[in-house]
Amino acid sequence: MRVVISIGGSILVPDEVDIIYARHLAELVNDISDSCQISIVTGGGRLARKYIGHARDSGASEIFCDLIGINATRLNARLLSAVIGEKATREPPRDFIGALKALDSGKIVVMGGTHPAHSTDAVSALLAEYITADVLINATNVDGIYDKDPEKHTDAIMYEKLSSEKLVDMIKSYSAGAGQYELVDILAVKIIQRSNLKTIFLNGRNLENLRNAIEGKEFTGTLIENG
Repeated sequence: MRVVISIGGSILVPDEVDIIYARHLAELVNDISDSCQISIVTGGGRLARKYIGHARDSGASEIFCDLIGINATRLNARLLSAVIGEKATREPPRDFIGALKALDSGKIVVMGGTHPAHSTDAVSALLAEYITADVLINATNVDGIYDKDPEKHTDAIMYEKLSSEKLVDMIKSYSAGAGQYELVDILAVKIIQRSNLKTIFLNGRNLENLRNAIEGKEFTGTLIENG
């Protein structure tokens, strides 16, 4: 079984590095790596947005800002690799061919971004498609996908299941600027659609719930339905 997990930078590095969370996540992936092949794509989070913001204010182009964001995601990937230990890739793969080679060699793949204008959500979806993953898990800082922002609206309702078409409708008006993907970017959803990827959105801080989703048990989150 092959699993791709997209870990939001807001979870791994909310303000400062959450080393306790990283250690618990490392314990989980080390534990389940004997029964499945795991690839993790780390986001850039607040670190990326901070640097991108300063660069943009200084007149940097969006592609330049994208490259800054990619570096931030790879920094987070290196940190998580160090915490996971010897089973993880030492250097984040920079493309999907390298990721697959590492996976086939028995490593837990930990990587960040790859190309400008590709969020790490899109990278995780492309990676899942390339390696023919059984499930893609998007681990965010909320329990799933809601009809409106749950941090702003107390009456927000979480979808247990949501069609990929409906998700496209929800996000197609979002900004595509560097570091500005509010939920998941449209490229990621299009990849999920075309490859019929089983995809789950859940709260990455609930590691027991994450384990349940990986192991096919009952979980709290949103399952994206295709077709």
